[in-house]
Amino acid sequence: MRYRLILSYDGSSFCGWQIQDKAASIQGHLQQALTTLLHEGITVTGAGRTDAKVHATAYVAHFDTDGEGLETGSFGYKLNAILPHGIVVHAIEPAAPDFHARYDARQREYKYFIHRKKDPFLQGRSSLYTMPLDVEKMNEAARALLGTHDFRCFEKTGSDNKTSICTVTHAAWETYVPDHVRLMGYPGGEGDYLVFTIRADRFLRNMVRAVVGSLLDVGRGRRETAWIGSLVASGTRSDAGASVPGHALFLTGVEY
Repeated sequence: MRYRLILSYDGSSFCGWQIQDKAASIQGHLQQALTTLLHEGITVTGAGRTDAKVHATAYVAHFDTDGEGLETGSFGYKLNAILPHGIVVHAIEPAAPDFHARYDARQREYKYFIHRKKDPFLQGRSSLYTMPLDVEKMNEAARALLGTHDFRCFEKTGSDNKTSICTVTHAAWETYVPDHVRLMGYPGGEGDYLVFTIRADRFLRNMVRAVVGSLLDVGRGRRETAWIGSLVASGTRSDAGASVPGHALFLTGVEY
């Protein structure tokens, strides 16, 4: 029988979603925990790969078991009890036999967080970027990402994707107020905190981090706004901006 998992994880202590030799992964911990509880070898399939240090608040995965009729409430409690503190399963649901966490996903959403001045409460959750930024120009440039394009200019070199064509439906920067500023009086000013949100039917390896790095080049005046459009039209990975650190990136939604 097939089950769907909805989970969140703090990627700080993991090499990423996918199992790797001699490194702790989210997939590996889930498979080990499920195998222990179900007394059978379990393979977990996720909605996609996330890199080292990258977090997720609404990740989806599925697994098959020979047993039937799991009491998902109590089973979920036992599963969370043996998983590391950095991983939590919110729900376990029976799924259709042909449900696939990766191939059935129609849209994914990522958010990348930036703070403009040193903030001890965002360590590992946001990227410090102190250079002056023109957010309006960054949003103007980001509009060139919308639509269906070949995004190989933002794909990590050596990736094995069969196609680099993606459809982006949303890409925009906005200011926000973190909870420690809003609820606890931490002295954060207007514009000190930025978040970039991007939604697409699929993402290439390292794509979001390369997009953010390129948009920051526009925001600090190193590139013109039209540069992003020219990258999408005919650029290569070496033409685009540097990738930003992974610890400020969150997978925040998967739609089916």
